[in-house]
Amino acid sequence: MRTLIERQLNRALLARQLLLERARLPLPRALERMGTLQAQYAPSMYVGLWSRVEGFERDDLTRALEARTVVQGTLMRTTIHLVSAADYWPLAVAVRQARRDSWMKVIGSRGLTVAELEAAAGRLRDRLREGPVRRAELDAIVGKGNAIPAGLWLDLVRVPPSGTWERRRADLYAAAEDWLGPPSVTGEAALEHLVRRYLTGFGPATVADIADWGGLHPSALTPVLERIELRRFVDERGQILVDLPRAPLPDPDTPAPVRFLPTWDAMLLVHTRRKGVLAEAQRPLIFNTKTPHSVCTFLVDGKVAGTWRYQRGKVAVAPFEPLDRATADEVAAEADRLVVMHA
Repeated sequence: MRTLIERQLNRALLARQLLLERARLPLPRALERMGTLQAQYAPSMYVGLWSRVEGFERDDLTRALEARTVVQGTLMRTTIHLVSAADYWPLAVAVRQARRDSWMKVIGSRGLTVAELEAAAGRLRDRLREGPVRRAELDAIVGKGNAIPAGLWLDLVRVPPSGTWERRRADLYAAAEDWLGPPSVTGEAALEHLVRRYLTGFGPATVADIADWGGLHPSALTPVLERIELRRFVDERGQILVDLPRAPLPDPDTPAPVRFLPTWDAMLLVHTRRKGVLAEAQRPLIFNTKTPHSVCTFLVDGKVAGTWRYQRGKVAVAPFEPLDRATADEVAAEADRLVVMHA
């Protein structure tokens, strides 16, 4: 098998994340190419898409949320993701049982049973037929502290105007079936979709990487990987990597422009470690007990080179190391463009 060095994997990841060159794509297609976008903090969605989509403006995403072509929902690892409407149900079905099993390990210690959570979800479903609910009403229906586990038996999505740049508190929920229509995908097809979506956005990768991103046990993916046509590589540590045929593998010397990433960007999470985007020595600077959500970062030559913060109408950058003049100018120019997006 062909060996892929770290820089090749880095450029493959950047290409698939639309960070080598901004893409001219509709937002649903861009999200599918990226393998979804984490959305715990509303402004992160906007910055993440601005860095990846040519000509992106804030209103583009807000309008897409209102038109229901994209949607925010709790999916992989019980984390809020922004996905295309077409991706929502396959991903929701693929991780549904794993999410339930994981939460029951916690909720069971409080004495709650599956039957009780199903009953709470049933009460909530009856109310949601009348329209979306605020978080306070949701808590009143299912019991305070039970919103997330009850949502494991009733798929919920966050709906605008909440969870947008203009109204960042995400406290308005609808039933996914009402907002998007009912699912039409089976468990096996859903798992296959999840594997393809991950490799589209983050490959080549180990089976453990895919499982980690999905919040699944690697064994759950074995039957799927046996069905899908895949190509295989090996990394410098001898680990087997799988990938989709004809997925981008740019030349390792491909130039990588300066790019700004928001908080919670999946490019920095543990499943991408072999891609060399974030040096292990710098990881505690980005993820720590004071900032478990990560801080905003910027990339130079495909690697995290520092952090940034928007404050008082300016983007302030803090490089980890001194930048040469040309790179500093490129960082400053990209920062100025980010100020325009904020303003």
